Amino acid sequence: MKITSDIKYVGVNDHDVDLFEGLYDVPNGMAYNSYVILDEKIAVMDSVDRSFGKQWLNNVDKACSGKTPDYLIVQHMEPDHSANIAAFLEKYPTATVVGNAKTFTMIKNYFGEEFVKNTLTVKDGETLSLGKHNLTFVFAPMVHWPEVMVTYDAADKVLFSADGFGKFGALDVDEDWACEARRYYFGIVGKYGMQVQSLLKKAAALDIQIICPLHGPVLNENLGYYINLYDIWSGYGVEKDGVVVAYTSVYGHTKAAAELMAEELTRQGCQKVVLTDLARSDMAENVEDAFKYGKLVLATTTYNMEIFPFMRQFITDLVERNYQNRKIAFIENGSWAPVAGKMMKAMFEKCKNLTFIEPTITITSAMTEQNKADIACLAAEMLKA
Repeated sequence: MKITSDIKYVGVNDHDVDLFEGLYDVPNGMAYNSYVILDEKIAVMDSVDRSFGKQWLNNVDKACSGKTPDYLIVQHMEPDHSANIAAFLEKYPTATVVGNAKTFTMIKNYFGEEFVKNTLTVKDGETLSLGKHNLTFVFAPMVHWPEVMVTYDAADKVLFSADGFGKFGALDVDEDWACEARRYYFGIVGKYGMQVQSLLKKAAALDIQIICPLHGPVLNENLGYYINLYDIWSGYGVEKDGVVVAYTSVYGHTKAAAELMAEELTRQGCQKVVLTDLARSDMAENVEDAFKYGKLVLATTTYNMEIFPFMRQFITDLVERNYQNRKIAFIENGSWAPVAGKMMKAMFEKCKNLTFIEPTITITSAMTEQNKADIACLAAEMLKA
């Protein structure tokens, strides 16, 4: 696939993977992207997952028309992008590996002996000339590993964005970009919003016409749309108005309360309500929705004098990703000693700028008529807030 007259795509599609990073369900597979820049000197941008080494090297050889690449630029050392460094150097032993100091530390950690003969260690802001193409390396630590850097090609105005602007899904599957990019972002990069904001500020100084990520499609039109979403996500802003009602239930009573809350929110004028059973839905999608919308209702049972496990995991995932700038209401259920509401609220104590909508509704087994009236009032307070 041709990106520009001098830049070619040499990545691969993976439809065998079921869980990306052993955690995220990827029903439409994954793309591991790699690119070749053809100039007086030839540079290869990153490698691919170890299962596709032979296919990738064939792609590189074809793109180079049999010529030997001069450089392998390593922007990110996560194995889905670095696993074939050794195979590349076995085929092209004279090539120079380009990375930063932390890159080469990780290469040694992954591959053991120092097998790389030719290295070029770059610093933040340094450039590498391939001829017509001058590459500038922009460090992006903790987006989402400490060694990450992105690369800007001034000639074709291309930003090679590492894992930034990536998404789940192989490239031969047609699907909405934002949904899987959002799930990817908050699952994998979401904790590091401050670092992404820093990178966006650096990128704003560049004339970018094309974004080439390490996952997902090449972006070459309407870039403002993608950059704006990344700005919202990394700034922990609210993308859309709406309320997520997330619940866990043992015998159906807490489920009934959550369903009533969703009905009341809709009846009282909320245009978007997402109702989700945390035990029977994809947790990464639940996290995605919690960050997409500005309001959250959590309903769960007291379980072993604690919080029901799926709710505890959900809140843990949110807190790990710096959940903030949101409004939260609580519904608890406990037949004899309800403590879930207090414990859920305590789990958010380190989060910034959260507003708790009071009061917490307490159900002792099944809903009473008073509980139903209180849920209607809580829905009104949530929408007022």
